[in-house]
Amino acid sequence: MVKQEHTDSIWILCEIKEGRIIEASYETISRAVLLSRKKKAKLCALALGYNIERRDLQGLIEMGIDEVYYSDDVRFAHSLPDDYVQITISVLKKHKPDIFIAAATTFGRTVMPAIAAGLNTGLTADCTDLDIDCKKGLMIQVRPAIGGNIMAVIETPLHRPQMATVRTNLVSLPNRTPNRRGKIKRINFFSSKNSEPCSEWLDSTKIGSKMPLDKAEIVVAGGRGLRKAENFSLIRKLADELGAAVAASRAAVDMGWVDYHHQVGLSGKTVTPRVYIAIGISGAVQHLAGISSAKSIVAINKDPSANIFKIADLGIVGDLFEIVPKLLQEIRKAKGRKR
Repeated sequence: MVKQEHTDSIWILCEIKEGRIIEASYETISRAVLLSRKKKAKLCALALGYNIERRDLQGLIEMGIDEVYYSDDVRFAHSLPDDYVQITISVLKKHKPDIFIAAATTFGRTVMPAIAAGLNTGLTADCTDLDIDCKKGLMIQVRPAIGGNIMAVIETPLHRPQMATVRTNLVSLPNRTPNRRGKIKRINFFSSKNSEPCSEWLDSTKIGSKMPLDKAEIVVAGGRGLRKAENFSLIRKLADELGAAVAASRAAVDMGWVDYHHQVGLSGKTVTPRVYIAIGISGAVQHLAGISSAKSIVAINKDPSANIFKIADLGIVGDLFEIVPKLLQEIRKAKGRKR
C-alpha cells in the first residue's frame, strides 16, 4: 500500500542553461509522454531559470506537456542547488505527483538525490528505460547494475513520488503539435529565512573540446593503452583532423590524463555518433554501455582478444603508436596538406 498521498500526475524537471531549455530535457519529455499515455495521467513540467525564453515554455505545451510551472529568477541564473532544491520540494509537496523524472545530466544527478531526500522517497539513478506496469500502476525503472553485468528492474510501491533520472541520447526528441493548448503558470519563490546557502557562485570558464561530445557526428576516444597523459595528444590531433569530439575511458580519466567531462560509459556520458573511434580501449562493459548506440565503431588495440572487438564494425589489431601517426599522415595527404 502506498504510504504517501499523491495525485495521478507525472512531472518532469526541465534544465535551463542561459535561458534555454536543454535538449536532454526534451528527451525526458519523450519518456514522460509515453508514460502518461499508458497511465492516462496529466503531464506537468517544472522549469526554473533566469531570462527564460517564453517560446521554450510554449514549446513544452506543443511537445505534450499539459501544465508548465516556471519561475524566472536571478537566483536560478547559475543553477546552484540550494534554492533549486528548496523550491522544487515545495512545489512537489503542494501538487503531490505520482512520478517525477529528470535527465541524468551532471545537474540532474546533483539535485535529484537532494530532492528525493527532502520528500522522503527513493530515487533510481541513470535509468536506460522507463515503463508503466498497467496492472499495478507503478513505474518500471530499468538501469544497469553490478558493473553493467545485469539490468535491474526496479519498482517503488510504497513512497511517492516515484523518482528517476534517465540517461540521455537514447531516445528521439518529441514531436510538436502546433497550437496545442495547455496552461503556463508562473510561481513565486521566497527563500527560507532559516536556511543558509551551501554554495556560492564565483566564476565560470568554458572547458572541453571544440565539438560537444553529445552532439558530435564523430568521436575519437582514448584509453589506458595510451600509457601516459602526454600521449593523449594523439587523440586530440586525430579529433582535430576529423572535426571530431574527444572522449576517454574511465581509466584514462581516473589517471588524470583528461578531464571527467570527456568520460564515456556508465559513470560518464552516453554518446550516439555516426562514427566512434576507440583507441587503446579494451572495452569494459561499463564503457560499452555508453557507446552501444553508435552507428559505427572502429577499434584500434594491440590485443586481439580485447572485448572492444566484439562490438566493433572495423577492428585494427596493432600498435596504436604506429597506426595513429600513419592514419594522421594519410588524412592530411587526402586533404592536400602536410604537417
